[in-house]
Amino acid sequence: MTGVAFAERAAYLGRHDALVVADLHVGRGEASAVSLPIGEREDLVDRLRGHLARFDPATVVVAGDVVHTFDRVTDRVLGTLAALRDACDANGAALELVAGNHDAALADAWDGPVREEHVLDAAGAPRTVVCHGHEAPSTAADRYVIGHVHPTIEIEGDRRPCFLRGEGVYRGADLLMLPAFTRLAPGVAVNDMRTGAFDSPLVTDADRLAPVVVDPGAAGADDAGRADTAGGAGNVGEPLRFPPLGKFRELL
Repeated sequence: MTGVAFAERAAYLGRHDALVVADLHVGRGEASAVSLPIGEREDLVDRLRGHLARFDPATVVVAGDVVHTFDRVTDRVLGTLAALRDACDANGAALELVAGNHDAALADAWDGPVREEHVLDAAGAPRTVVCHGHEAPSTAADRYVIGHVHPTIEIEGDRRPCFLRGEGVYRGADLLMLPAFTRLAPGVAVNDMRTGAFDSPLVTDADRLAPVVVDPGAAGADDAGRADTAGGAGNVGEPLRFPPLGKFRELL
């Protein structure tokens, strides 16, 4: 899956000049009375700014579950979304929101569009559809980028957010699943998960999905082969790639 730069809980699609994140679940801390040490809003905005500084994308796409609470969007949540959009605007990037299963009330509360899918279609690049992943997409593509599952991988008792990627695994198209961008979600360990446990119609053969883990503490290069020299929260090391889950289980 060429042309993808893996970052901390985000992926940059270079040929589309688009940064994609998933599962912000804005308001999760407010709803559960759990907060990060520096606060949910500050954490989300600061980490997004790090990615904006690193990649300078034209577009930032949120692949669903933008907010956490199904039936309402509070003023505090809207303030966080506005801060995320302000960060994008300051960097010259457009913010595109895709609806997830948590986002039933978002379209009525947000003053911008909320799409069911977002299509990235550039000359010479694989046609890419960004959707949440809880429902089958309606648009044909060469690649689908989704969230929804919050995948993590457990290694020697340490659970880390991971990407899952597979070539030709859904309708003959590639699939890229992102970890949750929020750090308040514990995530789901995929080590032993079978296809039906993923709760996504886009996962038709879990054994063919290969985990990718990003170590945010080291310097390295991305899939596109570019040296990563930018600083800030978006700085990451070389992605750690594992065999597809079907083979990975045999190694445990």
